[in-house]
Amino acid sequence: MKADPQVQRRLLDLQAIDTALAQLAHRRRALPERAELEALARQLSALEDERVRAQVAVDDLDRDIARLEKDIDQVRARKAKDEARLAAGSGPARELEALQHELASLNRRQGDLEDAELELMEQRETAQAVLDDVERRLAETREQRDATERRRDEALAEIGKEEEFKQSARRPLAADLPADLVQLYDKIREDTGLGAALLAAGRCGGCRLELSGADLARIRKADPDDVVRCEECRRIMVRTNESGL
Repeated sequence: MKADPQVQRRLLDLQAIDTALAQLAHRRRALPERAELEALARQLSALEDERVRAQVAVDDLDRDIARLEKDIDQVRARKAKDEARLAAGSGPARELEALQHELASLNRRQGDLEDAELELMEQRETAQAVLDDVERRLAETREQRDATERRRDEALAEIGKEEEFKQSARRPLAADLPADLVQLYDKIREDTGLGAALLAAGRCGGCRLELSGADLARIRKADPDDVVRCEECRRIMVRTNESGL
């Protein structure tokens, strides 16, 4: 393949743009916010599981407390009824004595229930504190996630603008070069990441290897418009006054 030496040199300008675009694509993939968001997502999932467990503990205690309060209300109602009958003083003495024994039993029962309720209420206070702490950490982590998402979006927008600028410079440059040369360059670049490189001081700028004497002799014999390629990496080598030929 042949191309004017000046045209070949413009391949280096095209490669510089493509290298910048590749770097921008790498920046897009390697944004630190991406890894941070993945870690935050795992943290939020774990915190949500913790919140559910804490909420279940509070709900279970509320249910147990409600059951005890119902039992206490029933005991109080029974006590009130017995106290009213005892205050009336009607009925046989044996029956009134039995009411007194039942009231004593109801008082003990009420005391036991109230003690149990107090213990559960203390447990609930502790459980509620655990739930409040989890919900606080959840809220803080969600705020951190939202802030990270904003930073990610800002970084992506900046990268997008730079990519658009580079693409707008690449299109007319590539269109102005011979189609077969661009096609060869693009194929090599897709395979290796670098389509063209400067031959400088007898060294390929693509693979960074120093050319052998035979390779240098071959290139010296090539016409100025011959498109020469590295025998090692197969990239297009652009010759300039710096090539050491």
